[in-house]
Amino acid sequence: MAPFSQAALRFMHRSLRHCGARRNSLRTPGALALFVAIVIAIAAPAHAAADDDSGVSTPGAHARIGFEHVKFPGDERVGLVGTSYLVDVPRVAGLAVGPAVYGAITGRRGGFFTVGGEAAWRRQLAGPLGIELGLYAGGGGGAGAPQGGGLMLRPHADLLWDFGPYALGLSLSRVRFPNGAIDSTQVGFVFNAINDFRYVSAAHMGTPVRSAGRAGFGFDRVQFVSGVYRTRSGLQLADGRPLLRSIGYVGVRAEQALTDHLYWGLEANGAAQRQVAGYAEYLGTLGAETEVIRNRVNVGARIALGMAGGGGIQTAGGVLAKGAVYGIVRLSPDFGVALEAGAATAPRGHFRAAYASAALVWALDGPDSAGAPARPARTDFSAGVESYDAARRDGSTRTLQADVLKVNRFLTPNFYLSGQVHSAISGGAGGYSAALIGAGWTRPIGAGMHIGAELLGGASGGGGVESRGSIVQPMAYLGYQLNPSVAVRVGAGRIEALHGPLSSTVVDVTLTLTYGVSAGS
Repeated sequence: MAPFSQAALRFMHRSLRHCGARRNSLRTPGALALFVAIVIAIAAPAHAAADDDSGVSTPGAHARIGFEHVKFPGDERVGLVGTSYLVDVPRVAGLAVGPAVYGAITGRRGGFFTVGGEAAWRRQLAGPLGIELGLYAGGGGGAGAPQGGGLMLRPHADLLWDFGPYALGLSLSRVRFPNGAIDSTQVGFVFNAINDFRYVSAAHMGTPVRSAGRAGFGFDRVQFVSGVYRTRSGLQLADGRPLLRSIGYVGVRAEQALTDHLYWGLEANGAAQRQVAGYAEYLGTLGAETEVIRNRVNVGARIALGMAGGGGIQTAGGVLAKGAVYGIVRLSPDFGVALEAGAATAPRGHFRAAYASAALVWALDGPDSAGAPARPARTDFSAGVESYDAARRDGSTRTLQADVLKVNRFLTPNFYLSGQVHSAISGGAGGYSAALIGAGWTRPIGAGMHIGAELLGGASGGGGVESRGSIVQPMAYLGYQLNPSVAVRVGAGRIEALHGPLSSTVVDVTLTLTYGVSAGS
């Protein structure tokens, strides 16, 4: 992607500042394969050589979006959209790794999502013509699809035409659920947008540095959202029951400035209501914003388009569109609160609703107006697997395994905020996912070891798991530093449904990459 103007970056940041195991848990082949893929994806970037003495590194990256028609059993066709953010591994020419999401957008499987990791290798063949070979591994499913335990594998080969800041091409892929009934080969379309992943190595975290341009994933602000849909009267769930008139949800939005007043972003929301547990949204958004009271209030409007479904809510193929107006009020230099009102519709389904939400708005890594060096803010990105005994809707209790992706952003050297996504990969719970936010604390205890604890809450559902929407998950963990940037952690805790019988001890194993992000000059 082309770099954005310093004026745009300063506007966004100014606006926000002012307005803002069990023993057998890893023994399934699918879980082991996914864990190995995660180790490669997380550990490899840690070997990036610094670009300068300050520890700033800028490996290449590309955001990838693709579309393809996947054949389900019974000659059913489902349109899948895949999105990923892949960061180059500096010491392996052409290799890039990162997180990815795949979800249904056409057909009749709205709410079918998987979340995981992807690795891809690129090479130019002749002139602008190149190839990309890759593998995605993730967990999820839903919408009544025959996904079995939920593990999805997607090897692919892409033929790309390079236009400089972006590339277009065709993708030949195979979508397979090893413990389910989905196995399809197809040709689709793919678009890559080129960028850099700028970060500060963990060894230089305590030293103020000046880093031109955005750092990390490049978002300027994040919002933690709680809202309520007010649905149109007379609507029904897929099983014929009346749809609730009020549906509570929680979610997260991340946004980046395009110009002085325009921005784009991503949002993910999940139902916190037991009657529609499993409903989820994953959307792209475009908005406009302006300051109306200096240093106090901003107002704006936005539209969003993406994938949604699950929980029996009838979104047909999965397309959801939203439009809204909002205001942001300053609470502190980096935090604010937002109030938003809007409407949502599934154009090909029956879901129609007005909504209202409140959000905590947090400014991230926009440039300092003075251009002074800034102390890097610590970020931890973790991936791994977890296992626990999950109560099912048929009255049984069975062990499930899920893949886990976590992003922790530190407010102090020891205290952090956390956002997490968990998706089933085995245990007959395909389609079960959880989206959690919370806070945690960690500290070193010597000899390369550290301890920590966190308290998480959020929405979950799907896969026949009897969570009934809202869950809490307290965890404690012990970690060991493999090097200053990479650690392995073993955690244990509890998962508790607030309104359902889900209650179990949780064990997880994750690999954690630590890096710093600093303000641009």
